[in-house]
Amino acid sequence: MVEQLLRAFERGELSLAEAARLLRAGHLPGGPHARFDVQRTSRTGLPEVLLGEGKALPHFEELLRELHRTRAGVLLSRLTPGQMRVLSRRRQEGWDLDLRPQAAAATLHPREVERPLSGRRAALLTAGTADARVAEEVRWVLEALGGTVACAFDVGVAGLHRLSRALPSLRRRRPGVYVVCAGREGALATVVAGLVDRPVIAVPTSQGYGRGGRGEGALTAMLQSCAPMAVVNIDAGVPAALLAAQILRLSTEPPSGKRTRRVTRRKGHGTGQPS
Repeated sequence: MVEQLLRAFERGELSLAEAARLLRAGHLPGGPHARFDVQRTSRTGLPEVLLGEGKALPHFEELLRELHRTRAGVLLSRLTPGQMRVLSRRRQEGWDLDLRPQAAAATLHPREVERPLSGRRAALLTAGTADARVAEEVRWVLEALGGTVACAFDVGVAGLHRLSRALPSLRRRRPGVYVVCAGREGALATVVAGLVDRPVIAVPTSQGYGRGGRGEGALTAMLQSCAPMAVVNIDAGVPAALLAAQILRLSTEPPSGKRTRRVTRRKGHGTGQPS
């Protein structure tokens, strides 16, 4: 975001005084109701995500206009139907927007979003088709940051043969992290965490009914899992994706996924021989 402000100044879209004021303040005014954090990426390595949910349309449009004026690359999540219609109109007017209706999300000026995950890979699984909305939110964030996502949907424990067929293909992609979205009893995350050698992030979804419904049963089961994994809140696709992004950013494995050959010394030899 700091670089984007400087480029806006270079293009003559911001005065020197205005650019300096915004950098000193550390936030971008989006009308009287919002302040966009311009230093989030430099502090954390990840962009700020603008939550559409709960924002009145006039306030949403105020912030959107300011972000567009400064050419800010920003992720927009949990968009309401009304907000999606506004964005569709703006795209027709020539705004640079990537709309993801299946994730209720969009990216404003996608080419301005930093891509720290270029060359990194994640695996994304869902227990059922009903979990796809949350999973698509995860995929959207990781792809917006430059990552590659291998997916296996509808592979829940009610038919474990589906998972057993999907996992070998996912493993061959050598993902640095697995994200598992599951509702009901949430068992898929525990099963996956017991079978793979990479970090697993479990996302309980608001599927299920009766006692423990709306994701409560899945959340409780995931927290009680005997397999090691991280658990986020119910339907928390964006937090899961950002956590996965931090894991991938800090991974010591080469982005290509190639293993480094181990070198040992044989007795009587002065040079290492690959084993």
